[in-house]
Amino acid sequence: MDDQPARWSQATVYPDMWTDPADDPRDSEGPGPDGELATLQDFLTSYRLTLRMKCEGLDPEQLARRSVPPSTMSLLGLVRHLVEVERDWRSWISEGDPVPKLYGARDADFDGAVAEQAVVDAAFVDLAREQAATDAALAEHPDLGKRVGKDRIAVRELMVHRVEEYARHCGHADLLRECIDGRVGQ
Repeated sequence: MDDQPARWSQATVYPDMWTDPADDPRDSEGPGPDGELATLQDFLTSYRLTLRMKCEGLDPEQLARRSVPPSTMSLLGLVRHLVEVERDWRSWISEGDPVPKLYGARDADFDGAVAEQAVVDAAFVDLAREQAATDAALAEHPDLGKRVGKDRIAVRELMVHRVEEYARHCGHADLLRECIDGRVGQ
């Protein structure tokens, strides 16, 4: 176990945090947003940013590094997985046919997460594009009680599911990052 990285944090104020509060782009002064929709969007934005922060400063090999066998999970795989999830959520909203998978068949998002800069760059471009497309599709439905899509899912349920999905994967990202270089924090 000598090859394990030492635990560390960039934070100096609270050493168990990712970064100091004054440097954390997720923290803002004052009260949180008013209303249910604004609150859900604020949490989603924070988790999306957390995922990006967990990936910052790593090279393609580190981003593509798998967790523990037989898992195919990696930080890059999580990014690519969330690209596919964002695309899938638009299918929940739509009355039409589902959008096709971007990376291919089941688990291709993780399996194709290889240590190449072009793959890394493409994944982050894909994520930003798919997030924007899903945000735009949901913006057409500001009533959280409205039921949409073929399965008549409530917009509220979809929004909560989005927050849950990112939160769960940010937990995975915490562990993956700590295994890569020892960095810890919220």
